Amino acid sequence: MKTILTSTALALTLASASDAEGKLSIYHWFEYIPQELLDTFAAEYDVEVTMDTFDSNEALLAALKAGKPGEYDVAVSGDYMVQIMADEGMLNTFEPSELANFGNIQDQLVDVSFDPGRKSSIPYQWGSTSFSVNKEVYGGPLESLSLIFEPPAELKGKVNVLDTSGETLTLASLYLDIPQCSSDRDQLKALNTLVQTAKADWASFGSDVAKDVLVSGDAAAGMIWSGFSAKARGEGAPIEYVFPKEGMIVWMDNVVLLKDAPNRENALKFMDFLLEPENAAAVTNYAQYTAGVKGVEAFLDPEVANSPESNPPEGVKGVFVEACAQDVQEMYDAIWTNLKKLA
Repeated sequence: MKTILTSTALALTLASASDAEGKLSIYHWFEYIPQELLDTFAAEYDVEVTMDTFDSNEALLAALKAGKPGEYDVAVSGDYMVQIMADEGMLNTFEPSELANFGNIQDQLVDVSFDPGRKSSIPYQWGSTSFSVNKEVYGGPLESLSLIFEPPAELKGKVNVLDTSGETLTLASLYLDIPQCSSDRDQLKALNTLVQTAKADWASFGSDVAKDVLVSGDAAAGMIWSGFSAKARGEGAPIEYVFPKEGMIVWMDNVVLLKDAPNRENALKFMDFLLEPENAAAVTNYAQYTAGVKGVEAFLDPEVANSPESNPPEGVKGVFVEACAQDVQEMYDAIWTNLKKLA
């Protein structure tokens, strides 16, 4: 879906790079940034902003592979996908001196494994991926991923699963206590058996609906991102976000500078804009995750800063989704493709 943030006709947003002065084209996760913030940027810099949205890291990668070079200036990418995109030659680089607010990046998020020294990306928001359960439907213990992969009778046929292989198969691997990116045939067979068996008890695969089905009651449990769970609670869903004993996924989304960006200067202005504490906090207050920028605390809404989803108990295991070697990834892709058949 494309959002046009000015009154200019759609045809103008598809102009060639030579006509692209005063424009910015963003590829972004859905429901993740307040339009008011984009409007502020557009007005402040006299830039026409357009945005397309996607619902998974895999969809982002596939679309950029299929699309024309230079269609977008920046994208918002998960940690492991930054590394994959860099390996695919999809990213441009910049110098820290090109961003006046580079020093606002939290110190621990500057030298990250997927982009050492932040040459192609800046931190956006971080959070976790686990699952939430409707406490009016299920009153038992909320402590294990078994509620998703071997659900009790109350939840059978009422589970929504994220439509993203990276996160769904990683949570399944945590439940089985096997490594991510395993090439062991027995472990891969066990992983495949687990998700194929669990599929019979799942109601749906859906990322963009993960919040809505819990609010409507169409699902009684579902994999979900922490901020989406907080928003669902805010909309009246009687749910609790679970911190499983087996572990959960921790992730960092990042704004990346794309190769052949037709509006590189405006892309860097936008990245610098997002490193302003007040602007980073505006994203947090809207999406209900956590910013990777110094000084945001003074601008956060109290209910967001104190949400249970963003404040896990001590000792909870968190893992990042790993970028697998190509030959191993092909085996995981086969498991996912089989799982999604006739879904």
